[in-house]
Amino acid sequence: MPGSTDHKKPGIPPGSSIHILMTGGGAPGAAGILKCLGKESSFHVLAADANENAVGRYLASDFVRIPRADDPAFASTVLRLCREKNIQVVLPLVTKELPVFAGHLDEFEKAGTRVLVSSAASLEIANNKSRLYEFLQWRGIPVPEFRVVETVDQFRSAIEELGYPGKEVCFKPSVSNGSRGFRILSEQINEPDLLFNYKPSSTYTRAADAIRILSSAPFPELLVSEYLPGPEYSVDCLCDRGEASLLVPRLRRKMINGISVEGEFVQEESIMDYCRQVIKALQLNGNIGIQVKESGAGGFLILEINPRVQGTISAALGAGVNLPALAVKQALGLPILPGETAVKWGVRFSRYWEEVFY
Repeated sequence: MPGSTDHKKPGIPPGSSIHILMTGGGAPGAAGILKCLGKESSFHVLAADANENAVGRYLASDFVRIPRADDPAFASTVLRLCREKNIQVVLPLVTKELPVFAGHLDEFEKAGTRVLVSSAASLEIANNKSRLYEFLQWRGIPVPEFRVVETVDQFRSAIEELGYPGKEVCFKPSVSNGSRGFRILSEQINEPDLLFNYKPSSTYTRAADAIRILSSAPFPELLVSEYLPGPEYSVDCLCDRGEASLLVPRLRRKMINGISVEGEFVQEESIMDYCRQVIKALQLNGNIGIQVKESGAGGFLILEINPRVQGTISAALGAGVNLPALAVKQALGLPILPGETAVKWGVRFSRYWEEVFY
């Protein structure tokens, strides 16, 4: 069973300024999340990134450059920064930073800083898609039919066992970010149609082409699963050590490079019930995202978990909820009014690019 981060929440005097460190100031969702945090007049946000020209430098109250997550000095640098700047909450946006923070939670707690992250044991499962599917399956929580493969022969056997070519099958590395390495296998591909009517980022390919590529060089462990044909939802979740405080499903109507650019907030109780089971089983904490898709049988099943704040979480402002701000308040034991968790269901949104100049 994954561990928990069950620490006593510090008290914050009413009217005090809350100092927040948001890492990943150059992440795709950084601008929107800074917008969310900026809605609270008591929040002072220090953005951080390894890139000194990250967009967060020009949108946050203040900015600091920090090492990358794989730098041995990352944890000590951020911890020193928290002490110097009197940081009460760290909000990480970078997936690779999460295990580092989880491994140093006690040090941050002793410095008076809450880190919005799940336990190391929870992250180890959530960040590995194959381990995640196995973990949930062992606990009786439905998942897509799947196989875990490490060789080309295992890959061939897996797609056959999953019904290919009669059924479409998909695969992705067990550990990856975004849509990197994800492909859908289909023998119904119209190659001229793909060439002239789809952008080069199309995820469809034939089994023969996938096998040719996999045979050409060593490849990482893959999760091969049934392809779920129905609509896809991303669920922004506010979790409190395994309990779901607030769940906001949004239908992903249009995506660009795996990022939602059009959607709708839908009160789908079956999705929320399913996510509660996942959150409890994994003892997740803070802002996290769960992606689900409707199967051919009609139920919703998990695709993956983003055990951190998602970039499109800012769209929920249009539905009346400020999830990053709520996560900060929850972590610090600050009061949350009933109206702050009232979702305006049925709201639709579109996202677009905007520039900063420097």
